[in-house]
Amino acid sequence: MASSSSGASSIALRYATALFDLADESKALDQVADDLKVVKAAMAESDDLRRVIAAPGLSRDDQRNVMDAVLEKAGVSELTRRFVGVVAANRRLFALPRMIETYLEELARRRGEIVADVTTSNDLSDTQRDALVDQIKKAVGQNVSVNVTVDKDILGGMIVQIGSRMIDFSLRTKLSTLQLAMKGIG
Repeated sequence: MASSSSGASSIALRYATALFDLADESKALDQVADDLKVVKAAMAESDDLRRVIAAPGLSRDDQRNVMDAVLEKAGVSELTRRFVGVVAANRRLFALPRMIETYLEELARRRGEIVADVTTSNDLSDTQRDALVDQIKKAVGQNVSVNVTVDKDILGGMIVQIGSRMIDFSLRTKLSTLQLAMKGIG
């Protein structure tokens, strides 16, 4: 399994680097980053879209047509649509989530930022997001790019991951800890 994972990472790195170079030449680094965040959010929200991306049984054309329809509806740039079309044509959609992460990580690295992945139970308002960015920036002493994911299963609170460090303030974890402590009492 490790070899398939490293194979997917290798594929993701090659494709993300190619997209980064194209976006840089076109002076569209931020536009492509915004587009990729839209695609990432669409994948997070739709079980059907995740199945299309992971389905080896679908033809190249079917995968490409579904992705093109989703991207057109989302209003992403032509460069991003062509890129995802090539990924689908080459039967590499399974690696698209990792390609997106790799692109965003490289953009943050070149800007001297670190990436913080934050999972919350609800969407954050702009004010909440700005406050979160400020707090993380103070804690790590560096500019921060924050990727926010919504997961209703954590019930409340948030989980913050920066590199290999994870801080879990989720209500789900606190309840699990309390449940384990209660078992020790009885």
